[in-house]
Amino acid sequence: MLPSHLLPTFEPLAHPDAVVTVANLRVTVLTSRLLRIEYSPTQTFEDRPSQAFWFRRQPVPEFGVLQTETHLQLTTHHLQLTYSLGQPLSAETLSVTLRAQGHTWHYGDADTENLMGTYRTLDTIDGRVPLERGLLSRAGWVVVDDSRSLVFDDRGWLTPRGAAEAPQGVQDLYFFGYGHDYTTALADFRKMAGPVPLLPKWALGNWWSRYWEYTHEEITQLIRDFETHEIPLSVCIIDMDWHITNTGNASSGWTGYTWNRDLFPDPQATIDFMHAHGLKTSMNLHPAMGVYPHEEQYPAFARWMGIDPTSGQPIPFDIADPHFTRAYFELLHHPHEAMGIDFWWMDWQQGQKSKMEGLDPLWWLNHLHFYDLARPAQGSRGAGEKGSRGADSPIQPSSQPTNQPIPQSPKRSFVFSRWGGLGNHRYPIGFSGDTVISWGSLAFQPNFTSTAANVGYGWWSHDIGGHFHGYEDAELYTRWVQYGLLSPILRLHSTKNRFHERRPFGWDAETLRLTRHAMQLRHRFIPYLYTMSWRDHTTAEPPIRPMYHAHPDREEAYFTPDQYTYGSELIAAPFVTPRDPHTRLSRQVVWLAHEAWNFFTGQHYPAGWHALHGTLDDLPLFAKPGAMVPLCDWQDWRNPSRLEVHLFPGADNTFELYEDDGESTAFQHGHHALTPFDLKWEQNRATFTLGPVTGDGTLIPAPREYTLHFRGVAAPEQIHATLNGTPHPLLPKHDPRTQTLTFPDLALAPSDRLEITLHVSRVNESASQRLNELQRMVTAFRLENTAKQVLYNALPDLLADPARLAAFRPTLADAHLRALLETITGAGVHRVAHTNEEMVILWNTGTQGALPLTYHLSTENTRAWQALNRFEVETGPVPAFKGFLPARDWARKVWEVGVRYGEVWEGVERGK
Repeated sequence: MLPSHLLPTFEPLAHPDAVVTVANLRVTVLTSRLLRIEYSPTQTFEDRPSQAFWFRRQPVPEFGVLQTETHLQLTTHHLQLTYSLGQPLSAETLSVTLRAQGHTWHYGDADTENLMGTYRTLDTIDGRVPLERGLLSRAGWVVVDDSRSLVFDDRGWLTPRGAAEAPQGVQDLYFFGYGHDYTTALADFRKMAGPVPLLPKWALGNWWSRYWEYTHEEITQLIRDFETHEIPLSVCIIDMDWHITNTGNASSGWTGYTWNRDLFPDPQATIDFMHAHGLKTSMNLHPAMGVYPHEEQYPAFARWMGIDPTSGQPIPFDIADPHFTRAYFELLHHPHEAMGIDFWWMDWQQGQKSKMEGLDPLWWLNHLHFYDLARPAQGSRGAGEKGSRGADSPIQPSSQPTNQPIPQSPKRSFVFSRWGGLGNHRYPIGFSGDTVISWGSLAFQPNFTSTAANVGYGWWSHDIGGHFHGYEDAELYTRWVQYGLLSPILRLHSTKNRFHERRPFGWDAETLRLTRHAMQLRHRFIPYLYTMSWRDHTTAEPPIRPMYHAHPDREEAYFTPDQYTYGSELIAAPFVTPRDPHTRLSRQVVWLAHEAWNFFTGQHYPAGWHALHGTLDDLPLFAKPGAMVPLCDWQDWRNPSRLEVHLFPGADNTFELYEDDGESTAFQHGHHALTPFDLKWEQNRATFTLGPVTGDGTLIPAPREYTLHFRGVAAPEQIHATLNGTPHPLLPKHDPRTQTLTFPDLALAPSDRLEITLHVSRVNESASQRLNELQRMVTAFRLENTAKQVLYNALPDLLADPARLAAFRPTLADAHLRALLETITGAGVHRVAHTNEEMVILWNTGTQGALPLTYHLSTENTRAWQALNRFEVETGPVPAFKGFLPARDWARKVWEVGVRYGEVWEGVERGK
């Protein structure tokens, strides 16, 4: 008998009023834009929950049915389904029309505009991989074929649908007809499939893991070294050498459950040390080889499986067998959890086959480990009850009390594992696998991570720094750590190679400074990221999302694979290519739908495209209009006594800071708190309101000190503040260098309400700001010193008349000219070749009109036998925006796209 905690809660039966059945077809109206379409030659339909779809009982939307002798027509507010009665499914017999758009899907249509989803693993990948299809498409519709998925039986165990239940020709389809309303499509999918769990707060800090044969002394000294260098960690994982690897039998040692006492003579002391230093810990699992006689738990497991322990017969891994699975958890995992292991790293790499037809072990392991870790606390049930450790358990109870109530599980559950397929958003966190150490691997990860939101999967963890092969490089390592700051999870990792260095303090002083800063920042961002985890849990908003989620009707948004929204308030576009040897700067191109501000410097950027050229100190992170971002001290993230709130102009906004105890399930019973921030802008008047806290105010330090930073504003003309309705004098400070107005050290109780009204002018982009940017760039340039000084002094004139830059052409490299001209003119050409689909972008923000800007597009069709048709050219003024997809637009052609900056220079991108 299975323990009851492995039985999830399902509501698979749709409301009867939402179901229309005509002969061989059953249609369930799940929402006005989501239909379940089942076809069965035997009129046998499936009501059990499938692997992805658990909650089909939803409020019944309004819809109408018109049935004639030959056709069924079902119409919702958004969709119209038409079916030819009694006919097998085909393009002629089944169609669905999106009423607002007028687009019609016919059964069998290929979704050529799918925006893709994610991928099982990046193991051994150097660069990009083709992604699986997602739930969103520019076509406006997506069809999920659920016909071959497994279903849950009454025990909560997966089972094939079976030949009798799923005869040949059965179809079980989910039609998503959301047009470009991507946010609602994903939210409705979560309604059917279940929410993403709220992560424990500590999971959002910095992780350390390394495939290395650590001893107790080495791992504890490593933790002390991080502390000495003031680099915060919240998680420390021991890879597979925690267990015996030299087994003395046929086992390779890859699978193991018994501590290696040569390395860890007292495992409890190792775990206790980590906990005493504020770290959660996990251990690596490779369960595929089963259980061999060298394991401490082999005798008990063998007896449970009906094997003579003295035989030494290996016990094969069989996660499809409930009997095996029960002992797998209770004998092999629970004892380690009782010692203090906080979660497991499921490192499954052994394929998709099991003893149950259609069962991918990875999907099932993710599901079972997630629910097992969230089981009720030990000592919960009396002997003989379902879920007890009584006569039906491989672990016999000692002096357990009987017939006691089930206590609440003290911790939240998650599993650290690879993507197992649709529905795995319920089981974060994702381990993306063993990537090659290269710029190509780093460059692909931002796009890979954000695109996963298209299947609701928001919490990928990458091997920051790369896993194996490649070359160790300080710049690559630094950029990877900086990307880790701006990714869902920051986890340093590498394979067992003495030349792979992931310790920030194992590098030179400059690399240590930069990476320590990024890792301290990561812990400062935990209040913000934890709020994003809450939003993901409650409102289906993944923390990392492509730009087209927010701007689905802007063509530009589909040409921004290197940037993404970082929570609700920010946009990230990390540098993922090396610095140019001539400019000594990294380059990135970003698109802003609205004006934005550099989060760190306060620099204002108008809406449009921008070429960024940055040093290793630069992290492209932008605040949206009206953004409000809470940060804590990096040492004080668990229940911070001090918070900074950074506020940006440009729009009204509300933000609710979410807090609870950070790791228990008490939040499900009301033990959480929300601190509201409200910002309103009216011309040169800003009103900000903080508090009072709603919910469980005892979770908030009383008082808590707040420091408010109003960014991008001039010194105020007038300030008016009230505390609980009473005038409250404040003494702010204004920094003209960063245009930041700061109200420091405001002590507020949870019940307080602070309101501040400012009469203040915004500070926007100006010629002086662009001049400062040019001066910063030239300072970084690798140039002969005298030429560099002349160029620097000429920058004001070049900004006014960029044609003068032609005089410097003998001295400047192409990279110099590109950086200067992109910044002066706000126009350029950009190629992205490292993401899921190659792109070329032309842009022109029109910030400079003195220099004529033209483009050309030349193609050669190498397969054309007539010279007249072989070559084509297109020219004209550089448009505000134009995007190309070479694989589609210029298939089988050699191509070149260039931007000419008057007579000064031409920037060109080529490919084939």
